[in-house]
Amino acid sequence: MIHTYYGDGKGKTTAAVGLALRAAGNKMRVMFVQFLKTEFSGERNALHVFENITLTENPLEMRFTYEMDERERQQASVIFRGMFDRSVALTLSERYDMIVLDEVFDVINAGLLSESEVFEFIRNAPVNIEIVMTGHMPPQRFIDASDYVTEFKKIKHPYDRGITGRIGIEF
Repeated sequence: MIHTYYGDGKGKTTAAVGLALRAAGNKMRVMFVQFLKTEFSGERNALHVFENITLTENPLEMRFTYEMDERERQQASVIFRGMFDRSVALTLSERYDMIVLDEVFDVINAGLLSESEVFEFIRNAPVNIEIVMTGHMPPQRFIDASDYVTEFKKIKHPYDRGITGRIGIEF
């Protein structure tokens, strides 16, 4: 089945991590791909503990897409394409039960990963692979193709008051 967690509210990655942990706790093999995150996101430390969760290698540093110049955007695109291609190939060849594509809609919308290639994967993936995707604004065809769709809506957030992200809470 295909899961989509999207919106401008907090909790999309947290929901995906929770689902991955539940799957791992039930002996399922999970491929966890995090776009737009560095190796220093706190959830990565927890996910590394589980031997049946595979995390893609992430950059040590990554700027927000809106801060990137054209050279950085090109580099990021190459990195994200490689992450996607390698993780999909491993998921299919090594019989993973779940793949999480965290922040995939953001990299698609920023033009850093091909929407059609990601969509082709989710439409043609074997039926025994659970696919979990997160991000802010999924293209409509991803919503239409999904079995589970949950929108996270921000009502209030400390960012609105100028409070920056906090370790252990936002990252």
